[in-house]
Amino acid sequence: MRATGDLTAAVPIHATPTPPQTEEEAERRRRRRPARRPKQPATPVSAPPTPQAVDVAAGPSPSRSMPPPARPDARLDAAAQAGTRLSCPLLPRVEARGPVVGTSPGGAPRRLFFQPHWTEQVVEDALKRGTVFTGKLRVNAHNRNEAYCTIDGIPVDILITGTAQNRAIEGDIVAITVDPVVYWTRMKGQNIASNPAPGGVSVSREVSETNGNHSLKKGQADASCRFEKCSNGQPVPDRMHNHHNNSGFSQAVMCENGHAIVPENYEGLDEGSTESARALQRICSVICSHPSRRPTGKVVSVIKKSPRRGAVVGFLAPFSEFPDGEQRNQMNMQGSKRMNHIASSSLTGLVHLLSTDPKFPQMIVSVSTLPDSIRQRLKEGDIAIEKELVGAQIDDWNEESPYPWARVVQLFGKGGQVETHMDAILFENEICGTQFLSKSMACLPDMSWKIPQEELAARKDLRNVLTFTIDPPTASDLDDAISIETLSGGIVRIGVHIADVSYFVHPETTLDAEAERRSTSVYTLRRKVSMLPSRLSEELVSLNPGVDRLAFSVIWDIDPRGSIVNRWIGRTIIFSCCKLSYDLVQDLISSDANQFRSAAASLQVHGMLKQEDIIKSLRCLYEISKNLKDIRFKAGALSLDTSKPMILFDEDGAPCDSYRYKRKDACFIVEELMLLANMAAAEVISNAFPDCALLRRHPEPNPRKLREFEAFCAKNGFELDSSSSGQLHLSICRIKEELQDDPVLFDILMFYASKQMQSAEYFCTGDVISKDDWAHYALSVPLYTHFTSPLRRYPDIIVHRTLSAVIEAEKMYLKQREISTGRNGVKTKSCETVDRCFTGLQFSKDAAETKEGREALYAAAKKFKVPNSDYLGEAAEYCNERKWASRRAEEAGQKLYMWAVLKRNETMVSNARVLGVGPRFMSVYVPKLSMERRIYYDEVEGLSTEWLEATGTLVLDACRNKPAQRRGSQFKCSRAIEEVAVVVNPSELMLSEDKDEPGAIEAGGPAAADSVLLSDDAVKADVAPAALPLVIRYLSDIPVVLHAIGGEDSPVDIGVRLYISSYFK
Repeated sequence: MRATGDLTAAVPIHATPTPPQTEEEAERRRRRRPARRPKQPATPVSAPPTPQAVDVAAGPSPSRSMPPPARPDARLDAAAQAGTRLSCPLLPRVEARGPVVGTSPGGAPRRLFFQPHWTEQVVEDALKRGTVFTGKLRVNAHNRNEAYCTIDGIPVDILITGTAQNRAIEGDIVAITVDPVVYWTRMKGQNIASNPAPGGVSVSREVSETNGNHSLKKGQADASCRFEKCSNGQPVPDRMHNHHNNSGFSQAVMCENGHAIVPENYEGLDEGSTESARALQRICSVICSHPSRRPTGKVVSVIKKSPRRGAVVGFLAPFSEFPDGEQRNQMNMQGSKRMNHIASSSLTGLVHLLSTDPKFPQMIVSVSTLPDSIRQRLKEGDIAIEKELVGAQIDDWNEESPYPWARVVQLFGKGGQVETHMDAILFENEICGTQFLSKSMACLPDMSWKIPQEELAARKDLRNVLTFTIDPPTASDLDDAISIETLSGGIVRIGVHIADVSYFVHPETTLDAEAERRSTSVYTLRRKVSMLPSRLSEELVSLNPGVDRLAFSVIWDIDPRGSIVNRWIGRTIIFSCCKLSYDLVQDLISSDANQFRSAAASLQVHGMLKQEDIIKSLRCLYEISKNLKDIRFKAGALSLDTSKPMILFDEDGAPCDSYRYKRKDACFIVEELMLLANMAAAEVISNAFPDCALLRRHPEPNPRKLREFEAFCAKNGFELDSSSSGQLHLSICRIKEELQDDPVLFDILMFYASKQMQSAEYFCTGDVISKDDWAHYALSVPLYTHFTSPLRRYPDIIVHRTLSAVIEAEKMYLKQREISTGRNGVKTKSCETVDRCFTGLQFSKDAAETKEGREALYAAAKKFKVPNSDYLGEAAEYCNERKWASRRAEEAGQKLYMWAVLKRNETMVSNARVLGVGPRFMSVYVPKLSMERRIYYDEVEGLSTEWLEATGTLVLDACRNKPAQRRGSQFKCSRAIEEVAVVVNPSELMLSEDKDEPGAIEAGGPAAADSVLLSDDAVKADVAPAALPLVIRYLSDIPVVLHAIGGEDSPVDIGVRLYISSYFK
């Protein structure tokens, strides 16, 4: 079904909204019959001079779950008029019902569907007084009429419904007021959201991104749905970590059993605290007094518009509103009803745009702004126009229109094609897939370039050291290599060598600007959108085997216990002797003799080294990496790694099947060393430039959400200690041991545990005052950054430049020190201690604070153009947005290819686990896809449901007799049973089984069965259907049928239906 956005406006459309008009449109509209005026005039509403004026003028409609609010008494009215106590946002307000009627500049009445936005100055004053708060709007993907906003300092999200959203859309930074407590909705229990927010992080993904393995929306509302019982409210998408400009009151708010507690001795709320802090205190006190209520509010202004306003993807649809009966009659004479609607758009001058993202409202597009080809097809009544996928941007949304005005800026082609939808995914996430600018390409050296002789002399030469790369077999941009040497005393020297991209990409060049704009490479299984030109990323700097390459290296001396005894950081020249894949390395370190012989035979080595040298070095590295991993987890690191669904492609490149992939031991060799290099780079740059270093942090999970996850585990009989990342990891390891016989339940636990994590993010050290906030929760380290992938991440290039400045400053300082002391290069014992004063294992703060040290750091920063904190803060924020966008695109691409697999195979049968169940729908987890889906079963023809609230049990059965329907009744079942379940007749299923020949099924493969399913579904699987009546409880195993939904004229999605058998088929 196509999402129409019917809940966008809380009031009906009584007249065609007024679009931005051309002269031709204006003349045509003047000929039409004037719009009917409202029967009951209302007091005109103008823009509010103060927040209080709007506060009293309008408020959200009361929730159905609450009794009607009492009319404010005379004392409250007098207080409101006198302006007393208005700094407290908890007083009752007078309700405004229906659309507001205002006055146009010419004096004619005009219908307002929304309240006017407050001015910037009014919002600023209200923020200071604590009557307004800011946050990012997050729209419910299942019900666009619901949105949520997180306010720093308030332990629960603010619910914003209907017209109270006031034209804000997903991702907008908004100013909101909090409603009086009498309007708050009822909150039912706790929840753990089942979908990550935009930018939400998976801990395993955050860590695994370090190894260069780059080729590889349903929420549950705490107001309505629990894990064990789902009472069918609408879901709340998980929120990501956001920064807010509200007061620092969050330090004063603690949560106990999900409820807010404000400590009495909190010093920040004394008489000297701000009005905003005191307002937050009052709100939290009311939340504490009303733990069963969720605060509600309304948007009064959009402070910062979401970038997604400029990248909307959807399908065009006819505009159903006709200006008068004459044109409606004219349309009825043109043929079929559907063609009439299409052709009507050319007469009304309007079409609808239905976004593929359910979080976006329905939009209106003026036909005059459409491309000529589309306008002509509309005029001809071409119904195929509804299957064209288009890209648009929102131009305007004023208070007189129930829908935003959009303009089509790109045509992708016919829906239902993988390439068409992939183009739309890139557009929707503002990912540039075009060719690089000619000016950018001009920044690269010509084809005859070779490493200059002076560069060879200035760098450490490591070309005789055994060095190799480990990457996916299809990788072409190799940005990291590993070297190993054995020293005396059992010391092993290990090096991580990163492609020296900053040597070619200089600051303040066109190539640098384009790389910054792209910010990251995007990998969508069959398509790669590179951050840098392939001439650079695959040739000049890619660490290909058999050629000399420029590198940025971190080298450690490690003793047999795994302790680092020395470290060197600098620029090098390396020679990779071979390119290894993860599978090949796994076979080479395997104890299986057959696998080893096969792998060794395929090993190709360049240079003077032998195969035996490579194999011996890999096994040594494997043992060292295991040791480093053990040390890291003993120090408190956290891993939530599970197997992931992967797509298989046929010879023609079409998706044909899926499987679950679990990372092998070979992956951890690279991962541990890359983590070590990133931590070393973070330590060096943050010590040398404490105010302008680009780091990456991972905030601790929200305490309330962790407690909810603890409660979830406890209800399933598992003890979870989330007091720290290390204790959480130990708890998960114990649970994994207990669930060896139930891996699906463990996957579910990891699925939810990942959703409790906040997003890792880049930040400028000068923007975060407390160093405690610099830490990385999952890695359990105080300092971390990205250094190891400059070919695909722009932040790594910034880190390379900063690190280059530190190395240069170190050289300058030591040289100046030698000159000033007159030693002429003769090192004494005291000088040896500062030989690597900035890049060694111990940073010399004394050296950095001397006059020579400060001058050296300043000169080096200027030479390498290290960005200042203001620019770096903006760059970090932009890189975060781009990384989240690339992640959304990659996940959307994964879903698209899985959709294509299901569309090609028609359907797929799988087992699923029930996560929540209620009278209207159930939520199920499908292990094969690692995703959660809903199955709605209310008002289904031929299916009876019985919900037992006391035991949380659902009974589904076939209706033996059709229910009696009263004459004249409009009631009817809204859906056919085929939309909810695939039903087979047991007798037909037995006949099908009799036809199967013994031994015809391959080991581990699917069983071929004749199709006996409704709607000609061709299900091929060995999963038996469930028999009716079907009793379903929390965590029940049930068979389901997966199938492709939409694509041609509606959003791509994966649907789930019950797989059941019944003689009443």
